[in-house]
Amino acid sequence: MTRHDTGATAAIEITSFTEDHLPGALALSQAAGWPHRREDWALGLTVSQGVAAIENGRVVGTALCSLHGRVATLNMIIVDQSMRGQGVGRLLMEKIIALAGDREMRLVGTEQGLPLYRKLGFAPTGRIVQLQGLARATPSEQPICVGAEATEAMAAMDHAASGMERAALLARIAEMGVTLTTEGGFAMLRPFGRGHVLGPVIARDKAAARALIAGAATHLTGQFLRIDLPEEQGLAPFVETLGLSRAGGGTAMVHSPRPRPETGWQTHALISQALG
Repeated sequence: MTRHDTGATAAIEITSFTEDHLPGALALSQAAGWPHRREDWALGLTVSQGVAAIENGRVVGTALCSLHGRVATLNMIIVDQSMRGQGVGRLLMEKIIALAGDREMRLVGTEQGLPLYRKLGFAPTGRIVQLQGLARATPSEQPICVGAEATEAMAAMDHAASGMERAALLARIAEMGVTLTTEGGFAMLRPFGRGHVLGPVIARDKAAARALIAGAATHLTGQFLRIDLPEEQGLAPFVETLGLSRAGGGTAMVHSPRPRPETGWQTHALISQALG
């Protein structure tokens, strides 16, 4: 635990994030308008290290570093409204950047956070579009199989598309929800926030991605569904035909990028903005 004097505030303690901080962290994310449940925080913690900012015993800031082999995603970077503009966010970022070590670092930044992330050396790579709403059934372009198992083959597809090693994480997600497969790709549905989230969606082409997304919408007809898409893939207009509407998003950013070979596999929807 380290103590920092932020000047305008009392001393802030920066300490390693543990499960004991979850209630305070959940209160922070709820105050920020984020839909995360305690279970959603807990899933991220299975692959993450992190820090919490503490003032007088109260959690006033959080930041996690999720480790995926040679890539780290920095996420859940939240500062209490009363503490913003006083350097707490920078302290938290510096700590999780150190946790990432020499890995490539990725994050999805809000407009409010972009100036800090740029100062710390992150560069924008594209936009992430969040869509959500009550899912509407629609025929899939190709056959879909709905199951509940994550295989080594799926982990290999995900690694080829993202450069991240997430076999254990994908297995946990499969246990929480269902897996959809088709020729040339797979997708995963799990409970999240107000309903369910679809992600990742990994596919060789857009036809397979559309089929998986349509299959998920049909599986959850009439239920709340969220999906986070890389805007560059151009699938947002299609997803809007399934009953979902745009509800925000963020800027994808990277620090210390590493070259990746072209594999033919692509990420058409993220596991989440936090986990890539």
